Amino acid sequence: MKEPRKKIGRPLSFDRAAALERAMHAFWRHGYETTSVAELTSAMGVTAPSLYAAFGDKQALFLEAMRLYAGDSAAIGAALAAAPSARDGIAAMLRASACAFTDAATPPGCLLASATASGSRAAAPVQAAVAAVRGEVGQIVRRRIEADRSTGRLPVATDAQALADLAIGVIQGMSVLARDGVPRARLLALAEQAVAAFPAG
Repeated sequence: MKEPRKKIGRPLSFDRAAALERAMHAFWRHGYETTSVAELTSAMGVTAPSLYAAFGDKQALFLEAMRLYAGDSAAIGAALAAAPSARDGIAAMLRASACAFTDAATPPGCLLASATASGSRAAAPVQAAVAAVRGEVGQIVRRRIEADRSTGRLPVATDAQALADLAIGVIQGMSVLARDGVPRARLLALAEQAVAAFPAG
């Protein structure tokens, strides 16, 4: 009698969502290029064939993990739109970032800032995708500032693009500081200083 063929690939208990979240944390902690497939499979609790079957290659896995981390851009826009003013909404965003970057339950900093910080030419597509996500968030912030300017809440001379760039730049800078071990209180203080640079609205 022939022995039954062993099944390879995704195990019956495979939880795709949980595995993706664990991959996200691995990329977040170690970066895209320095996280090997072996480290990913170990973190995710799956075999290499399972990883490829469920997610494709490492780049595809990272891009999906990045989308999980970044969340829905529509939700970001809705939160800013619901704030009393652009200044209030951006202040809330900065404070939330300071808290998220220093959460003991997750790696320090921001995945978007740290995962591709020192990528090679081979990682260019991944870097471009990360930059596109940052750019999208920046444009959401800019449009909220422009809305306040158009209603007179902010001065006509307000440079919406510069203020949006300031917000995104501060968030990315806080990520670096968080990875350096700077405590939450200092990041929150930095957030308040950045908010002080915005016109009152």
